[in-house]
Amino acid sequence: MGNIPRRGLFAAGMVLAAPRLAAAQAAQQLAIATGTTGGVYYPLGGALANLISRQMPGMSATVEVTGGSVGNLQLLGANRVGLIFTQVDAAVDAIRGNDRFRGRPVPARAIAVIYTNRMQAVTVASTGIKSIPDMKGKRVSTGAPGSATEVMALRLIEAAGLDPAKDFRARERLSPAESTNAMKDGKLDAYFFVSGIPTSAITDLGASPGVQIQMIDHDQYTAKIVEKYGPVYFNEVIPAGTYPGQATDNKQMSVANVLAVREDMPAEMVTSLLKLTWEGREDLARTHAEARNFKLEGQKTAAAGIPWHPAAEAYWRSVGATLA
Repeated sequence: MGNIPRRGLFAAGMVLAAPRLAAAQAAQQLAIATGTTGGVYYPLGGALANLISRQMPGMSATVEVTGGSVGNLQLLGANRVGLIFTQVDAAVDAIRGNDRFRGRPVPARAIAVIYTNRMQAVTVASTGIKSIPDMKGKRVSTGAPGSATEVMALRLIEAAGLDPAKDFRARERLSPAESTNAMKDGKLDAYFFVSGIPTSAITDLGASPGVQIQMIDHDQYTAKIVEKYGPVYFNEVIPAGTYPGQATDNKQMSVANVLAVREDMPAEMVTSLLKLTWEGREDLARTHAEARNFKLEGQKTAAAGIPWHPAAEAYWRSVGATLA
């Protein structure tokens, strides 16, 4: 299943089961699986954990640093965390038992559609790379192991007609922060990262002295990917100036993010978590601007990609979401 964080391994079980004698008076623990420190899941997860710990009586939340969506879903499937951030494409694979989840489907259920994740194909002007096919023969990172970045990057590379096993001088599997550092050191030519915007690691690269960042357009491949993998991707634009030195709009492929839990999480727990998250979204936005894209109109069944937890569906209808 890959590397599983030790900290908080028993947290979800305490949330989902009656307290044992030794823990009867202790706060229940909720472990939240996020992502790498250079992305958006991690800071938002930290803000959410603080909100839960401060405002849910008898509850304490902790944050897990992980590789990302795939690893998060595997942890959820093993009942080792209680709440996860995940991309919709990885979640769809997980509940169907496809790809990385073959033979091990995950009983994940959506509780909220939070914001859009953007596929960001990043390089610098000195590499001469201006398109995905230009990456042939270059040193490229396709994202951390256990990340939805890796899944999405490999699908994009395939759609562009490249073979990641043969066409790169080297294929690395680095986090965004590691990728930025490798590019600064001249050890990497390009990398992929899927996240909200702006992402701190890419901001760091763009702000580096002597570097001219280049965001690679790839929206022309979205239709081909959707044809093969289903309608979980759509085109968006990262506006010029989102990152230091980004001179033009970046036409790219996006996917929605959801907060997800196991299907057997008690309804009252789901309702409490969701009510706190929704009503505390301004607190979350003070940590990262992407939280402002957590909106009532975004709560659509099609956007969620996977089935709603029944308590979440009831909650969203109660506050006026149409879902359809």
